[in-house]
Amino acid sequence: MRRFILPILAAALSLAGCTAQPVDKPLSVFAASSTRLINDDLAARTDIDLAINNGGSSGLVQQLYDGAPADLLITASAATMDRAVSHGDVDKPEVLATNTMVMVVPKGNPAGLETIEDIDASTRLVLCDAQVPCGALSAKILAAKGLNVEPYSLESQVANVLGKVASGEADAGMVYATDATSSDDVEAIPIDGAEDFPNEILGAVVAASPRRDEAQAVLDLLDDGFDAEWQKYGFTPVD
Repeated sequence: MRRFILPILAAALSLAGCTAQPVDKPLSVFAASSTRLINDDLAARTDIDLAINNGGSSGLVQQLYDGAPADLLITASAATMDRAVSHGDVDKPEVLATNTMVMVVPKGNPAGLETIEDIDASTRLVLCDAQVPCGALSAKILAAKGLNVEPYSLESQVANVLGKVASGEADAGMVYATDATSSDDVEAIPIDGAEDFPNEILGAVVAASPRRDEAQAVLDLLDDGFDAEWQKYGFTPVD
């Protein structure tokens, strides 16, 4: 009978070793695409080794729901964070900063667009998909302006919208003001009334994280010691 005990014990130990998180493994941060600008500053401000996965907020929330391992979630809207809360995947979130939308055009503005009202059926307008925060806000702003336009393409994250405009593949796009300042290949055109549709950046510790204390420490830094860095990239920190 003893000959069976050893293999079973070995298998159990092997399984335990596979599920244990190495001490030196980076803290996994799932962060909205629009916050990629702060990655380097955040890494420099903490002694905790970070592995930051930037992407569309809705996609990150879905990955978390599907079981992807993460320690801290940062989204670009309350709606997407609320989904993670309703799933029981994160603790109570904190509002960290806000952002606003602008229209961007390629350098030199070849289509000659002066305001968002200049967009018509011939404009190659790139937007975020409505399932991600930048797309939901774009739709609200266009509706408030009474503009019913067919997008040239819909993208899964704001970085893709910026990239298509910067490359000249699109005549215009709608992105966060912070994204517009991050590229020398686009020009930003303010959208009158965009301030009525603010974008919130929220953070929350992942409920299943085995490193909750460290995740909370990073969240506390973003919430109460990161104002200069938020402002550096055009965000408005929330006190």
